[in-house]
Amino acid sequence: MSKYVIEGGNKLTGEVMVHGAKNSVLPILAATLLTDTSTIHNCPSLSDVDAAFNILSNLGCRIVREDDSVTVETEALSSCTIPEHLMREMRSSIVFLGAVVARCGKAKISMPGGCELGPRPIDLHLSALEKLGVTIEEEHGYLNCTVEDKLRGATISLPFPSVGATENIMLAACTAEGETVIHNPAREPEIVDLANFLQRAGARIHIGENGTIYIQGVQKLHPTEHTVIPDRIAAATYLCCAAITGGEVLLKKVIPQHLTSVFPILEEAGCRIRHTGGGIYLQGPERPRPLRTVRTMPYPGFPTDAQSPMMALSCIASGTSVFVENIFESRYKHAYELTRMGARIHLEGRVAVVEGVSRLHGTRVVCTDLRGGAALCCAALAAQGRSEITKINHIERGYQDFDKNLRSLGAIMEKVRE
Repeated sequence: MSKYVIEGGNKLTGEVMVHGAKNSVLPILAATLLTDTSTIHNCPSLSDVDAAFNILSNLGCRIVREDDSVTVETEALSSCTIPEHLMREMRSSIVFLGAVVARCGKAKISMPGGCELGPRPIDLHLSALEKLGVTIEEEHGYLNCTVEDKLRGATISLPFPSVGATENIMLAACTAEGETVIHNPAREPEIVDLANFLQRAGARIHIGENGTIYIQGVQKLHPTEHTVIPDRIAAATYLCCAAITGGEVLLKKVIPQHLTSVFPILEEAGCRIRHTGGGIYLQGPERPRPLRTVRTMPYPGFPTDAQSPMMALSCIASGTSVFVENIFESRYKHAYELTRMGARIHLEGRVAVVEGVSRLHGTRVVCTDLRGGAALCCAALAAQGRSEITKINHIERGYQDFDKNLRSLGAIMEKVRE
């Protein structure tokens, strides 16, 4: 097991290239099961991506990686079962269910694993697939899924705009018979990216102005190439890291429109932000100002994945900030670790009240989840003294070359073996 060792107190300055979106590439990799051959560009090097590769390999696919491009060949597909040890590697592995059922007409998968952020029931996934004609039986922790004849289009209204459920419906419906209409779907940029991949492969998908998704099933998808969008959550994290140190950073290879809910919060904290073509420039304040209320919401609202690093920023603000977490029940585990660094955070259910302190101090902390781990690194960059960030395997699930990128901005940081 490795850890990060960070000496805080340095302003971050310079440029960073933002890697491909984790939350986009994972459903796209699942979607490659619907074609014979797919090439994915801007594919980040992450442990979650490796977990997706392991699932595809277990199903019989051939994967060839060259730099940030990955080719997936599925003609030798030989299995429709995903065993427990592979499903437990990440929660988003459930997105393979819709693709496997669409390709094989059946699937057997274990319940997924991943970050423990409270209940994230997959009932929405299962009930939606049942409407498309999938029969699902649960037995000893496995889901046995079968299709009697053929998947058939349906009108599905989601009670909550679940990203994973929307993706599973899209994957299953592409080759279903007839039309599928998804009301109240997720509207994240990653959903649009998945739709663009599927359209390039021959799927007939249309996203209406109100977000409703219309899918007219086709018999088969054809080989295609696709470039994954930049990771907006990684971008938000680097912006918070620069802001908390009073630094100055230019993010390149990023889509500013995907961060429109994040910019006002950073500006409220005293940051100066400017868009420069395909980049974002940020100049941090000498000390952050407090944030009135940050409420996480489905897109286009403030993303839950950016809440943790934004909370780290507020820990040294010149006043009190309030966070309301509306997506996950247990997304404040990082708060307890931040208090070990001197932060003053009061939790009450889904509400966190952060009383800014003049300084944080370095100490040994433990990553509890992916974004919480990034928040601890963010805080350590501004803390006085030396911090040790342990269990960084969580961070490596979603950030490519995190320590290398921060060092390129001037952070005193190294990755060492425990």
